Amino acid sequence: MPLNKDIHKVMVIGSGPIIIGQAAEFDYAGNQACRALTSLGLEVVLVNSNPATLMTDKSMADEIYIEPLTLETVQRIIEKEKPDSLLSTLGGQTGLTLSMELAKSGFLKKHNVQLLGANPETIDKAEDRQMFKDTMLKIGEPVIPSKVVTTYEDALDFVHNEIGLPAIIRPAFTLGGTGGGICHTEDELDEIVKNGLHRSPIHQILVEKCISGWKEVEFEVMRDSKGNVITVCSMENIDPVGVHTGDSIVVAPTLTLADKEYQMLRTAALNIISELKIEGGCNCQFALNPDSFEYAVIEVNPRVSRSSALASKATGYPIAKVAALIAVGFTLDEIPNFVTKKTKACFEPVLDYVVVKMPKFPFDKFVYAQRNLGTQMKDTRVVMAIGPSFEEALLKAVRGAELKTSTLDLPFLKTENSEKIISRVSKCTDQRIFAIYQALKRNILTPEQIHEITKIDMFFLQKIQKIAKTEQELHDSSSADKPQELLYKPVSFKMVDTCAGEFSAETPYFYSTASGENEAKNYLNEIHSKPDSKNSKGTIIVLGSGPIRIGQGIEFDYASVQCVWALKKLGYEVAIINNNPETVSTDFDTADRLYFEPLTPEDVMNVINTENPVGVVVAFGGQTAINLTKFLDSKGIKILGTSADSIDLAEDRERFEELCDKLDIKRPKGVTVFTEAEALEAAARLEYPVLLRPSYVLGGQNMIIANTPADVKEYMAIILRQKIENPVLIDKYMEGTELEVDGICDGEDVLIPGIMQHVERTGIHSGDSIAVYPSWSITEELKEKIVRQTHDLALALGTKGLVNIQYLIYKNELYIIEANPRSSRTVPYISKVTGIPMVELATRAMMGEKIRNMGFGTGLYRAPDYFAVKVPVFSFEKLMDVDTALGPEMKSTGEVLGIAKTREEALFKGLTGAGIKIIRPAKSFNKNENAPGILFSVKKMDLPELPAIAKKFASLGFSLYGTEGNAMTIEKSGMNVTRVNINDNIITLLDSGKIAYVLSTSAKGRNPDAESVKFRRHAVERDIECLTSLDTANALADCLAGNFTEQNVNLVDIKKLF
Repeated sequence: MPLNKDIHKVMVIGSGPIIIGQAAEFDYAGNQACRALTSLGLEVVLVNSNPATLMTDKSMADEIYIEPLTLETVQRIIEKEKPDSLLSTLGGQTGLTLSMELAKSGFLKKHNVQLLGANPETIDKAEDRQMFKDTMLKIGEPVIPSKVVTTYEDALDFVHNEIGLPAIIRPAFTLGGTGGGICHTEDELDEIVKNGLHRSPIHQILVEKCISGWKEVEFEVMRDSKGNVITVCSMENIDPVGVHTGDSIVVAPTLTLADKEYQMLRTAALNIISELKIEGGCNCQFALNPDSFEYAVIEVNPRVSRSSALASKATGYPIAKVAALIAVGFTLDEIPNFVTKKTKACFEPVLDYVVVKMPKFPFDKFVYAQRNLGTQMKDTRVVMAIGPSFEEALLKAVRGAELKTSTLDLPFLKTENSEKIISRVSKCTDQRIFAIYQALKRNILTPEQIHEITKIDMFFLQKIQKIAKTEQELHDSSSADKPQELLYKPVSFKMVDTCAGEFSAETPYFYSTASGENEAKNYLNEIHSKPDSKNSKGTIIVLGSGPIRIGQGIEFDYASVQCVWALKKLGYEVAIINNNPETVSTDFDTADRLYFEPLTPEDVMNVINTENPVGVVVAFGGQTAINLTKFLDSKGIKILGTSADSIDLAEDRERFEELCDKLDIKRPKGVTVFTEAEALEAAARLEYPVLLRPSYVLGGQNMIIANTPADVKEYMAIILRQKIENPVLIDKYMEGTELEVDGICDGEDVLIPGIMQHVERTGIHSGDSIAVYPSWSITEELKEKIVRQTHDLALALGTKGLVNIQYLIYKNELYIIEANPRSSRTVPYISKVTGIPMVELATRAMMGEKIRNMGFGTGLYRAPDYFAVKVPVFSFEKLMDVDTALGPEMKSTGEVLGIAKTREEALFKGLTGAGIKIIRPAKSFNKNENAPGILFSVKKMDLPELPAIAKKFASLGFSLYGTEGNAMTIEKSGMNVTRVNINDNIITLLDSGKIAYVLSTSAKGRNPDAESVKFRRHAVERDIECLTSLDTANALADCLAGNFTEQNVNLVDIKKLF
């Protein structure tokens, strides 16, 4: 049937900030849905709290609310906008849970809003553990022996008396396995059951028999309102059951299933989606006994899932787009196949290539984090590779994951002895596949022995063994004075066709191969032979940003896509290179041509040799793209915008200092070092505290403030283990107000959309700070100085495009911290709150246009009559042993935005959107009740500021608690405080439920054995807000003192701001 005539105005709920377990794949899905719905002429209302994404770009919907994703806020927007329908299945678990609450409460019915995609009963059958189990048993689908419980006692009883250990705990209505895990011991059972019950919003967990060692298989399936069902893609984890599918290396299609096994699971998946009556996409996960045809359903996601983006890019079948069209009434036989443009969406994709997904973990940033993998997700996101064989696709994925290796032969493993390698093979970590490679290469273990240890299928182990043998043969035949070539060197391209060649593809979506006909070259020859091709100004290649990770997030994909759109408007053909399946940049209709390739010198040059571009854009792909600048420049490739030398000028310490001296711009004193001895000597000369960081990195990776020589030694030991090629930078640490500026430069003029001021003083990474636009407390004199220095520095750097500069105000003097002549994390945020299309203007400036002619003037843009506050979001609950204390190394995974007429109201909205609990004891508790408390444990140098903060919280009605020195300081100021011993009763206090907030700062963190780290970790695991900056605590107290609530704040449609 065609479009449902009852649907005119659709609300789409986004997934909110990027967190581990819910990342960019849902932005991609929401983006596809909004574009599909608006193309039908429907009015679209978008609600999302994330300012960094393309989904909240002004072009995506008719009304866009960057507001907290809470029940009260969404209800108010529905009352205001009066949509007739709500699309619930494209916003991840956040969107699904909100939709369920709105439906179950009767709110949607009361306001005549229909739920699209899946009804509440369907969602319950998939998400509620007991209803799911009952539904599977009803249709004859086997489930793993399990019991749904809501109490700790029932969980222990079921484990002890029926299934035994090990057991798996799966909380209901959570994402990324949050709160779950495998329990091998009684202590683990106690901890994980308690945490799982706490993390589930309905306090329900599934206690399940552990079947580690079975194969894990996924099917992405689609269904329409007529009951038509298809399988879009089958996927198989290399790791057996026991590792979260998000953390496992995954292949598509399934490679080790016999036809009977494949058909059995395919039929089961289609039976499940039919029984649940889902209209749209659905993800079904199965466990398969490798020694029989026994299988069990693990879980079903009645929505677009993490795997949907992978399946979409693997097959060329846009699951989210098709799901959106189905939701508004279309059927599969009415929707076109967007790749072949001949068949319909009811044709099942068939692949004649292999796709490998490899996760990207944040352990390079969190050196003390546990690397063990289990049912709780830890990766920050993934890369994908396509090849004609598993071996070729796997190696392409490895070099695309930015692990500083192009093979499975990790350098540090080469020197480890056999005993250590065997130990690594037996432990499930992110490095196990590399240990397996070593074991096979050095004949330490046979594939059969590794299979017995790991239960990884023999097919994959034999393929890895083949890689090891072939690479050794290649090494033996290479001359010693030449670098070894890649095993599968990319030389040609094939086109993704989705139908295994049965129907030719018309979408220019390419992957490289080591041999064969170059289908990309043939395609280019064909289109360039047409008469209208003469209108093109030539081809430009845009480099994407690769895998999302802490420090380089979705904001760089936003910038890459905006650049592509701008170049197309200017009349250029655009090809994009990227290997992240979860982003809009790798949608096959974003650029004129998509190359799904690693961002490495060899792979990028292979595309360049085929495309022959007029130039390459590196400025919008974060550090991943910037790191290729020198190489491309050395090959004579034209870098559009800021030159390779100018980028090096900003990164090279000595050159940049000389430039600052020439321009009379102050900066903290600093030196470069390569050894521990040099670092200790430099720190002593500069005087502690000092800031240490590597050069040529993004996100403050491996950056610390050192207060003692011991800190320097610890840091240099960690950094030197990584075999750095560039020097370590050591600066005198100056504590002051931090400011940030994004500018657009054309070589003559500079446009500054705004100045951002951080709430937290210097010492906390800008990505982890609360940022306020416009700045609120700097003088006009300093503003003028910032504008002047930004102008001078941008021109002196030879900037053509974007530049990001971070400043420090110390004792009323302006210092520069660093300058980056490229896109930054704040570009989407500032673009959306100023109305200035920064990437488009920067792209036009790169191509020779003058800023003064673009309609926004030059210099500092006018300040608005509202405030926009960006608040960071963290994923600490997923990363055990990671210290939650903030510092110069970035730790946040995402961000939210609050916009309001006053800074206080905008801050309230930002904190609420970030999930920080707003607790006001004086207004919520009777005098006879025990008021919630705040626990203080700040370092010695922070004690002078403690009484003023404590007084604020006491006046708000909080009970005060403090460790020994803190309590003494508070008592001297005349306030009542309960003393707490950090070594004895602090954990008991946190477990008591009396504490609402913790303020903890320490001179030394990171090490999980430190008592301060332990108690901060415990607070996070007990869902207690743990603040690690005095400034954050002050801001929160000021927010709590206000009268803002979710019911009385103003709702802002950003399209009506300007």
